[in-house]
Amino acid sequence: MSERKVLTKYYPPDFDPSKITRARRPRGTTPPGPKVQTVRLMAPFSMKCVSCGEYIYKGRKFNARKETTDEKYYSISIFRFYIRCTRCSAEITFKTDPKNMDYTCERGAKRNFEIWRQGGGGDGEKETDEERLDRREREEEEKSAMEELEAKVVDAKQEMAIADALDEIRTRNARNERAVGGAEVAVGDKVKEAIEEERRRVEREDEEMARKAFLTKAGDGGDEGGVEGEVVVKSAGQLMPPPPVPTFQRAVKKKKDLKAALGIKRKPALA
Repeated sequence: MSERKVLTKYYPPDFDPSKITRARRPRGTTPPGPKVQTVRLMAPFSMKCVSCGEYIYKGRKFNARKETTDEKYYSISIFRFYIRCTRCSAEITFKTDPKNMDYTCERGAKRNFEIWRQGGGGDGEKETDEERLDRREREEEEKSAMEELEAKVVDAKQEMAIADALDEIRTRNARNERAVGGAEVAVGDKVKEAIEEERRRVEREDEEMARKAFLTKAGDGGDEGGVEGEVVVKSAGQLMPPPPVPTFQRAVKKKKDLKAALGIKRKPALA
């Protein structure tokens, strides 16, 4: 295996360096004719070779020659590319199309039909200015219609949200009203029960006082041979003692000697 970086090179015996000519040109000038350079590119579209019928798919890589043409579109240079068919090696050329932001197939191949391209595919008829304007107007109308539909959907969602919030508020208010009404009813029932209980208690006291007064009167006008104040009540074979006579005099309670209870003795007075 030879060395990759050599210090000396082989020169044949018949080598004559005087026969080597070198083209000289002024600096800053370009060679006459179109500028050509070799580039590595991928096929920008699917095509069919007109010589052998070979299909070349989009994205296939080629070693192509790039040529700068004299054509321009609004000061944008147009480039032409030369490739060869992978089957028959026929030359195929295509160039850039800045106007439509695409590529145009010139010769050697035919561009396949692409449904998303306006005016058909390949080298068919192109879209005119009027057709382009009509298409843009239709697109704008469709866009405006979609925007209106989206706005209607948003409005409907807002209305539904507002209606749900109102229903929730009404339900909460009705629940609060029922709760307050129930509390009032409960308080009213309790007050009524207290009043009824008080009325029954007063009636019982009145009945008791009337019964006592009746028994007292019966004891005063009883049999002669009986004891004064004694009333014999025959109820279920039992004798009941006469009730005490009610008095309305104030009973004076005797004061308790707290000092004696606490063990405090009173000292005798000094003479």
